[in-house]
Parts: sequence; C-alpha cells; structure tokens
Amino acid sequence: MRAEERQHRILARARTDGRVDVSSVAADLAVAPETVRRDLRLLEQHGLVRRTHGGAYPVESAGFETNLANRAMLRVPEKRRIATAAVELLGDAETVFIDEGFGPQLVAEALPPGRPLTVITASIPVASHLATKPDTTVYLLGGRVRGRTLATVDHWATQMLAGFVIDLAFLGANGISRRYGLTTPDPAVANVKAQVVRASRRRVFAGVHTKFGVNSFCRFASVADFEAIVTDTGLSAVEAQRYSVLGPQVIRA
Repeated sequence: MRAEERQHRILARARTDGRVDVSSVAADLAVAPETVRRDLRLLEQHGLVRRTHGGAYPVESAGFETNLANRAMLRVPEKRRIATAAVELLGDAETVFIDEGFGPQLVAEALPPGRPLTVITASIPVASHLATKPDTTVYLLGGRVRGRTLATVDHWATQMLAGFVIDLAFLGANGISRRYGLTTPDPAVANVKAQVVRASRRRVFAGVHTKFGVNSFCRFASVADFEAIVTDTGLSAVEAQRYSVLGPQVIRA
C-alpha cells in the first residue's frame, strides 16, 4: 500500500470514528506503529488531525465537520464539567444565548431550575429541552436547518439576532487559537455566531481542551471578545495563562 493511500485510510477512519488509535490502525493495515505515527505527523502538519497520546482525532475543516452523534460520544465527562462551570457565570443575566452543538446542549441542561430566563438559540435540541421548563421563555431562531447540528442559519437567523440585546452568550467553536481567534468550518454558522458576538453584552466560550490551537475555515470572533473561557484541565496552566493575557478569565474545570 502506498503512503498516500494509507494516509487517506487513516484520515477516513479518524473522521468516521472520531479518533484513531495507533496500535489498532497498525494492526489493521499490517504496518509498524512507527509508520502510523509518521503518517499522523504528516497529517497533522497538513492540519487534518491533531495527535494525542496513542492516537489522533480529526480536525474539522471546510470539507469535514462532525455531527452531533459523534460529538455526544467524545469527552462527555469533561464537557459536563465545563457546562456546570460555565453556568456558574450566569450572574444577573436574564436573557441568554445558547449556541448549537453538544456542549451547549449540556449548558442548557445545567441551567438552574426555577430561575426565570429568556433563552435565544439556533439549536433545535436546546430549544426542545428548554421549551417545557415553566420559568424559561425560548426563542428559536428561524432559517435553514443544518442536518449535522440541527441548528438554523442564514439571514433569517441573523436578522432576528440583530433585533436583540442579549445579556450573556454561551458560545462554542470548532477551534480556538491565540492568533486566529474562534473559528468554525461553515460560513453560514460563522455569520450567526458573529452576530451573536455583536448582540451580546457578555460572552463565555465553553469548549474542551482539544479545540485549542485548532484553526478552522471561518473566523467569527477574537479571544479578546470574551470575558471568560471555560475548558477542562487538559489545557495546561501555562497555555491557559497565555490565553488569559489576551483578556478573558480562563477556567479549567
């Protein structure tokens, strides 16, 4: 098997399964583990994967994005801790935006019961979860529904957002870096997120450590736009300090 074909198979497996394990891939392809590690290094240099101890996971790009089902299987304990810590930043907010994605769904689930809130969201799962809460008023943004995330985009969504002043926005991203800020693969999603940034008084980014140092296709905000970044302890204290220098408080849950 040629190196290019082998690397294509490794990347396809990472995108299908959400990650790859060096030893498992080496056995399946009948090659040495060091060969797989060399392939992963090359794929990482091209921005297609991020290596971890013993394997790698795919980087989302303009041509590839994971769906909710895959996201709901990866790093769930860390995402729950992040969601709980993020909700502790509610303060006196009465109007809240909750982003699309599995992590934001956990934020919605972690909202304190019995507290009156008005929630704006593009996410159908978030809206469905919160709509039955007696103290919560939900505004679901209109627009085209993206099948991968079950969230709305395009001008209907951005026009609705343009008419709001939101106390606090909980936002996610496919990647966050000190150089390029917060990014996502789809321009339509980036437009909605950028409008949220403009419409909100306070902004909190909530995301697992594997999103840090990752750059996707469309930039929608800078790190300095956020009052807080909530992640897990997989982000080193040293790296957290580098982000905090740009303005936000960095919380490692």
